[in-house]
Formats: sequence, structure tokens, C-alpha cells
Amino acid sequence: MATATHYLEVNAPATQCYQWWRPLTHLPQIMDDVRSVEPKDGSADVTHWVVDGPLGKSIEWDAKIIDEETDRKIAWKSLEESNNHVETGGAVRFDNHGDSTGVEVSLHVNTPGGAIGDLGAKLFADPQKKVEKALEEFKQLMESSGQTRA
Repeated sequence: MATATHYLEVNAPATQCYQWWRPLTHLPQIMDDVRSVEPKDGSADVTHWVVDGPLGKSIEWDAKIIDEETDRKIAWKSLEESNNHVETGGAVRFDNHGDSTGVEVSLHVNTPGGAIGDLGAKLFADPQKKVEKALEEFKQLMESSGQTRA
């Protein structure tokens, strides 16, 4: 299982940071490998993910928000019934410091063996670097926009 966690301070209020993350649909803006995250069946808590892999292949799965506290944290994990062959999940925590927010992102992935496992291993290579880059991009997005983006 690969796990990555990164924390940094963002010069934006916790409410703004939380609102950007809450639907999870904005993640393709900050994560290069994530092609799309879309609500599934009109649910705000279940999303369908499509992630780019090597050789033009992609991996798809459904995920559900499993823990949430408004303006404080969001956690999600893949659903077994989505037949994704990859167990994945993540969490983002927001520490309200007034005009700034400490943001911590944690992601994990557990890939099976075989060809799908090889694809997953390539796709999720160096997850720590990817999480750090994504969080830096999120910080720049929040600090340069001064508002959430749709």
C-alpha cells in the first residue's frame, strides 16, 4: 500500500478551502493524473473517478465520502462494488487559523497483483511527490483567486 501525506499553510479562510474541496470535482485542476471526478447518480457523496494511466489506459472507480465535518475535514474511499481493482481513499483536514488555513491531504492506494496491479503501480508512482505538488497548486489557486472556482 502506498500512502502520502502533506501539510501546508494556505492564505485563505477554512470555509473557502473546504468549499473548493467538498465536491471533489475540482481535483483535476491540481492533480495531473486525475482526468475527472463527477457526481454519480446526482449524489453529493458518491463520485465517479477517471484517472489517466500509462499507454493511454485509464482506471475508473466510484468513491464515497465517509467522514465529513463542515470546514474541518472530508474523507473518502473507493467503493468495492465499483469493481475498480484498486482500493484507494483520502482525506483533507482544514485547521482554521483565521485568515489562513492549515491544509493536510492524505492519500492511500492499494493495488492488486497482475497487469492491473502493474498499471496501478505505474499510475501511483511517487504518491508523496504528487500530493505535495497538488497541495502547492491548491495553495496557488486559493491565494491567487481570492475566491473559489467552479
